[in-house]
Amino acid sequence: MLRFLVRRLALTIPVLVGVATLVFALIHLIPGDPAHAMLGETAAEEDVQALRERLGLDRPLLEQYGRFLGGAVRGDLGTSLRTNEPVATAVVDRLPATMELAAAAMVIAIGAALPLGIIAAVGRGTVVDHAATTLSLVGVSIPNFWLGPLLAIVFAVELGWLPVSGRGTWAHLVLPAISLGAALGAILARMTRASLLEELREPYVQAARARGASRARAVLRHAFRNSLIPVVTLVGLQFGAVLTGAVITETIFAWPGIGRLLIQSIGFRDYPLVQGCILFIAVTYVGMNLLTDLVYGVLDPRIRYE
Repeated sequence: MLRFLVRRLALTIPVLVGVATLVFALIHLIPGDPAHAMLGETAAEEDVQALRERLGLDRPLLEQYGRFLGGAVRGDLGTSLRTNEPVATAVVDRLPATMELAAAAMVIAIGAALPLGIIAAVGRGTVVDHAATTLSLVGVSIPNFWLGPLLAIVFAVELGWLPVSGRGTWAHLVLPAISLGAALGAILARMTRASLLEELREPYVQAARARGASRARAVLRHAFRNSLIPVVTLVGLQFGAVLTGAVITETIFAWPGIGRLLIQSIGFRDYPLVQGCILFIAVTYVGMNLLTDLVYGVLDPRIRYE
């Protein structure tokens, strides 16, 4: 198991370097000058040039890249051009809000998807199966940038049941979590149904029934566990999508997380802060893929021994 872990960790290093390089390159290709954005378009050229020199923006890109990569290795992502606050501090301050929203969305998605997928697979071809499939199809088809405002209009504006923006109580979390987790739950339900249907056709399920196992035990104890690998894969991959979707959801509901910070930073051409936010999302995505690989080894020991 240790060799399996070390091998997977080693494979993440070039991925992280590539992500950092790509983030730096894309950010510096965005049109606009941070110095002009901070001082205004009417600022004197001498003032703009002095600010560029103070921020290090007049140096060659390769030198800026070397400083960025070296700082990232040490955990130093630079200083925000707008607030003069360390980027790492700004990201860490927003991290609890984003993780709270992502965790709530995942709980809603998994909590709804697994029972729905199991019921649909066990009752294949029945009214319940058709209803579950239709519901999941609707969930996949609705984008969160449309669902979020719709939920806000209905439950916050019209009914007044829940707050429309901000963070504080559990009530503030309900609408953004549903908006973020709905599509993921629909995808997971469809994957759970398809994966479980394949396992239910296997002879070992019939053998378990022949040995006296109840239908529920044969489904949950035997077939469901063996159907989890594609589901776990999807959860790991979609967690990155949840963080990406949080950019839109946090903006809609004024949720004070990293996604909203990223949008604000792009508007101010705050290069270091944009790089820090994107790099955090990318590192989290890679980390979730690594965790998914390790879970594979737990669910199926043959994988870690290959």
